Amino acid sequence: MPVVAQSAPQPRSRVLPATMQAAVYRGKNDVRLETVPVPEIRAGELLLRVHTCGICGTDLKKISTGSHSAPRIFGHEIAGQVVAVGDGVREYKLGDRVMAFHHVPCGECFYCQRKVFAQCPVYKKVGITAGFEPSGGGFAEYVRVMPWIVERGVIPIPHSVSYEQAAFIEPVNTCLKAIEEMWLERGEVVLVIGQGPIGILLGILASQKGARVIGSDMFAPRLGAARQFGIKESIDASKENIQQRILALTDGRGADAVILAVGSNALIQPAINAARPGGRVLLFAQTQHGEAIFDPAAVCVDEKTLLGSYSASVELQQQSADFVFSGAVNFSKLISHRFPLSQAVEALHLATHPQADSLKIVVSPGLGWEAA
Repeated sequence: MPVVAQSAPQPRSRVLPATMQAAVYRGKNDVRLETVPVPEIRAGELLLRVHTCGICGTDLKKISTGSHSAPRIFGHEIAGQVVAVGDGVREYKLGDRVMAFHHVPCGECFYCQRKVFAQCPVYKKVGITAGFEPSGGGFAEYVRVMPWIVERGVIPIPHSVSYEQAAFIEPVNTCLKAIEEMWLERGEVVLVIGQGPIGILLGILASQKGARVIGSDMFAPRLGAARQFGIKESIDASKENIQQRILALTDGRGADAVILAVGSNALIQPAINAARPGGRVLLFAQTQHGEAIFDPAAVCVDEKTLLGSYSASVELQQQSADFVFSGAVNFSKLISHRFPLSQAVEALHLATHPQADSLKIVVSPGLGWEAA
């Protein structure tokens, strides 16, 4: 019988250390740099070496309120490299550059059938961990990606795209979902309150829908940064009354749509006030349950619509990735501070107490890797 040449089996894992550094949440306002075990993977899973992980306001709120049990390792805006491949995984190999979503819904339940994916029980069961409870885990050297994420929530990164740029896919997805929910029409006036990195992302995407975008913020440098991304009209909230200024800019009507990209409940009523009668107001950053009071007649009598948007959409995964990969916007220019993992606690502190010159803050376990 003829001998059939067979290719050598692909290695399934690199030589990995037993332990790693991670920023471990130990309770309310208590995050510590610790040495923890490198996660072990099972069949159908991947182990990623984290290159870049953006800091998200949702993680900061969980830390500052102590809303989640400890210990945990947060961080979910992850881009990195495959360093171990579980049995049965055929789509990925060692060395692949990827980003991974931390949530993927089941696609079959009551909520998935109605496309309210963030309420799916499987979606709420986070699928990435650096140890302890699954909570993302990007503030660590390595993360374990569970099977349902490997199957439907991992996206390869082209070699022409940096890890930093790719780390924006998840936040871009959340912003794109919010913009889609607002059903913007060309020529509508959109006021985005808050010109941090998320507010700027929302403004960029609203502009792509043909809207006239006006940004507002207390920090003039942030308004300047927004202008670099095409958001030319702005309101300096440290000097001007937002409602009065938006009325002056819209012939006395108010904005057609207002997006609140700041987590302060005290700004909900001002956001509603800034919308015209019959306009829409979307809350993007109000992620903690609790008391928040607003004028109900604004919804009933003035017929203003109050909307909410939370987390990413599985239906927008590839669209958001294609947009980030296209290079149409250099999202890495939103990064104002890069911290090595050894300074992750300091990075979280700065993100919790933003300064006039701070925008996107990232933890970069991959600092020192090859230029990528």
